[in-house]
Amino acid sequence: MSNNKVFTLAEIAQHNKSNDCWLLIRGKVYNVTKFLNDHPGGDDVLLSSTGKDATDDFDDVGHSSSAEAMLEEFYVGDIDTSTISSNVNNNASPNQPHYNQDKTPQFIINLLQFLIPLFILGLAFAVRFYTKSA
Repeated sequence: MSNNKVFTLAEIAQHNKSNDCWLLIRGKVYNVTKFLNDHPGGDDVLLSSTGKDATDDFDDVGHSSSAEAMLEEFYVGDIDTSTISSNVNNNASPNQPHYNQDKTPQFIINLLQFLIPLFILGLAFAVRFYTKSA
């Protein structure tokens, strides 16, 4: 008989904050709280994978073998598979923050919202200056 601790999905989903973050990957539960600040993709990537089976999220990135091995130091137990619905991979926890993988478009929008009015103001001054001097 295994001595591994077994958790329900509801128990795992409660660990969804930056000071307490657990992930479910391939049926195993990992407490990655201490790794949040060191994660190359940022802590929001990990936090967005809480409360669900994060296997697809983990595999889609194409982690290295050293990243795979690193998981073992964060292992805390296994999932009670009877608590996982068949569509859990697609359902995020309601408390789970949305992760926007590509922040560039929002940055560009914010930049344009600042620069366009500034450009229009500069254009207005240029037109006014040009019409007064002509």
